[in-house]
Order: sequence, then structure tokens, then C-alpha cells
Amino acid sequence: MTNDSLPLDDDNKLIAERREKLAAIRRQGVAFPNDFKPRHHAGDLQHKYGELPNEELEPQGVAVAVAGRMMLKRVMGKASFATLQDGSFGKTHGRIQLFISKDAVGEALYEAFKHWDLGDILGAEGVLFKTRTGELSVKVTTLRLLTKSLRPLPDKFHGMSDQEQKYRQRYADLITDEHARARFVARSKAVSSIRSFMVEHSFLEVETPMLHPIPGGANAKPFTTHHNALDQQMFLRIAPELYLKRLVVGGFERVFEINRSFRNEGISVRHNPEFTMMEFYAAYWNYHDLMDFTEQLLRHAARMATGSASLTYAGKPVELDKPFARLSVRESLVAHAGLTEAESTDPEVLRAKILAAGEEVPAHWGLAELQFGLFEAVVEAKLWQPTFIVDYPVDVSPLARASDADPTVTERFELFITGREYANGFSELNDAEDQAARFQSQAANKEAGDEEAMYYDADFIRALEYGMPPTGGCGVGLDRLVMLLTDSPSIRDVILFPALRREG
Repeated sequence: MTNDSLPLDDDNKLIAERREKLAAIRRQGVAFPNDFKPRHHAGDLQHKYGELPNEELEPQGVAVAVAGRMMLKRVMGKASFATLQDGSFGKTHGRIQLFISKDAVGEALYEAFKHWDLGDILGAEGVLFKTRTGELSVKVTTLRLLTKSLRPLPDKFHGMSDQEQKYRQRYADLITDEHARARFVARSKAVSSIRSFMVEHSFLEVETPMLHPIPGGANAKPFTTHHNALDQQMFLRIAPELYLKRLVVGGFERVFEINRSFRNEGISVRHNPEFTMMEFYAAYWNYHDLMDFTEQLLRHAARMATGSASLTYAGKPVELDKPFARLSVRESLVAHAGLTEAESTDPEVLRAKILAAGEEVPAHWGLAELQFGLFEAVVEAKLWQPTFIVDYPVDVSPLARASDADPTVTERFELFITGREYANGFSELNDAEDQAARFQSQAANKEAGDEEAMYYDADFIRALEYGMPPTGGCGVGLDRLVMLLTDSPSIRDVILFPALRREG
């Protein structure tokens, strides 16, 4: 099926018929004119005039020029109706009705219109009025075919029902599904609001390289490529972190970047090989400051994108308006894994619980690693309301500052909502010698076969040796945030063109 409502043969037949119509149009002159200029959008007209009764509207003689895709068509005797959809939004989702009469547009044009198809892009001029049913409409005086659609639209009432086709043919999905359009408008509003929030709080927006000679900033498997002119292997970035911290060393005390990162890992409802992150760094902040700010940031983005910070996801409430919970890894085991205070610090109990959850337990794990392992196995999925988890083990946090109170854990947090991670931040490690030692440990892990372990980045160590002020840094996964804001079950729903296996 190439169309959700037509068998392949019927679909091809309709395409052939439309090509014949286009050929006839070509013979008559310009087939794809580009001199029509719409002066109005449906959403704006609906907002301004949609509530006026016709006895007030029609006497005003409001002249308009609109353009859009014909989504509905009713051909009658001497008068017909068509519905245009443009790129605006409103209560009617950017649609306005055309009233086309033979007397107003002429017999030849009216006859031509009768043979135009759903999906064609039209331009129309006329005067606004309300029909007897109260629908805002344009009494058309001028009508033009601007673009001939050669391919029939998916079912006009239900849109595309095949989810993979929606991802592959996002253009058709956006034409026919108002909810898809609304999701991506919400995404744009969220990203825009985040950007303005950062600037208002004195952060400088920067751009750092996508191609890295050494991948770093996260434990992840990179995509590799080759730069011919330099004759060297390069990597698509897995995170911008190390470059942003170089800028803090250079004196930019508050920086942020919104851009793509890439990880050569699995695809799931939560993972896409390329994804959008916002990372920000602030000198003289610690992880407590970061948690306060991140909470404000997400609350602001929700309000700007949806109008409220009280959300519903998968049928359950999510309250971003309330203060976010804060628990250490150990405290989360008591709160959500059914452990007592004593059990939460008993290595044998922790080991047994992890094994019971079906996970492996490396023999070298100490207390902090065991606590974190049980957290990942049991607790993470239970964190529905916004919860900051803090005090992560040093071994899983190679770029974070160790706690002065307990050197086995770091001043790091991850934010969980709906059982998923949304943000990761920490007081940055600014001790060049400590960072070098951790890089060496990561490099040894990589030599031992860990593809996600970090490389040794000598230039970043050199930068730290110049001195980086105490700094806090955080990364926020914007795709997952938009999933939350739009109640979307899959990351593919909020990425315009997600990664898919090649057709055929």
C-alpha cells in the first residue's frame, strides 16, 4: 500500500490521471505559476472574524487573498465549496472555506475547478462572509491553480494509519494530521522558549564542532568518518561538553549550546542515533545551583509550549509546577525498592536484589556501584514525578567532581520523569591531575574492549591546566522533553525525520 485508502493499482491509476491533467495544463500555458501573493492566513482570519455574525461581517466587505492546499471539495450546480489549509494555526487548524460560484468566477474557470483534485494548491481572492451554518468563508472572485498535486492524499478523514509510513513520509503526515503539526509547533515553542530563557539569564549561545578528532563528553559509541584533506579519522560528536568547558577556561563564564549529537547505538522509543541536546555551563555554580535552574527551565518551557506546567503523559498526571523531589541513590532504594536503611548499605543484600532483577553483578563492584546497579535495575522506571537522583559513583561519572564528604561518589544528578532520564548535570571536575587519571582509567577500559569508554583527551587536560573556575554543567535531552510536553510515546513522533532502515 502506498496510500492508506487505495490499493496500489488504483493509486497508480489516479496518479496517471493527474499527470494527464497536468499535461493538459502545460499545453495551455504556465503550469506552476509563482506570481500569486497571499496577503492573509486562515488562522489569523479565523481569530479576527470567526466570532462575528454574518450581519456584521458581510457589510464590512473584507477583501482577502489566501492560498493553501485543497483538503475538501463539494461540487454542486452553479456553486461549489472547497476548504483550503495553509501553514497557520488556530481553532480551525489553519483552514478556511471557499465559496465558488459560476457567476463570480466565470464559466470556464468554474468548469476547470470541477476537475481540480484534493491536494492541489490554490490561490483565491474574494470577500469574507458567513454561511448559513456559521462557517467563515471567502466569496471567491479570483481563483487560480498554483500547484498540481500528482499524488492522492492519504485518507482525508483518517490520515495515514501506518505509523512507519508517517515517519517515512512526514510531509504527507503533516498535511493530513493536525496533531502531528501541533506536536512540531509545540517543539518549536519549547526550544525557542529555552533559548530565550538562557539568554535572559546571561548565558551566551555558542556553536562548537560537530566533527571531533577525539570523541568525548559521554560514555557512548561514536560514528566514525574520514577527513580526506587532513587524512585523519574523525568522529561525529557524542556531546559538546569538553569544548564548552574549554570556553569556560577561556573566560566565557556562562555558555550554552542547542544542537545535535550522535551516538552509534540502538534505536528505541527513547533513542535516535542523532538527537537534540542543550548543554549549559556556569562558572561558580555547583550541582545544587544546576538543579534549581533546571527545574525552573523545564517549568518555563512547559508553560510556553503548552500553556501549563501541569501535564498528562500516557494518561497519568505529571506535575512540573510542584518542587522536584531530590533523593540520593541510596535514599531512592529505601523509597522505591523496598529496602530498609540497613539493607541499602549491605553489599550482599544489594547483590542479591540485582541478581533477582535479572541483571549481572561484576565481581569488582563496591558499595556505591552496587547501589547504582540496583537503582538502574529497579528504581529508575518507577520515578514518574520529577525526581533528581544525586550522589552517583565515581566510576560511572568520569567528568564529575567527587564529593568532599564521600570521595566514592560525585556531585552529580540525573533528572527522571515518567521513568526516563531527562537531564544529567554535575559540579565539574576542574582538577587537571584528577581528570587525567580518570581519562587514563577510561582509556584502559577501552583497551580492554569497552567501546563506550572515553578516550584520553590531552588537549582538554592542557586546557584544565590553565585553570577552570569551579563550574556546574548540565545537559538536557530536548527530544525527550518534547515527548513529555506533547504526550508522545516514541521519540520518532517528535523528530521530523527520524532514522529508519532504508526502504527496499
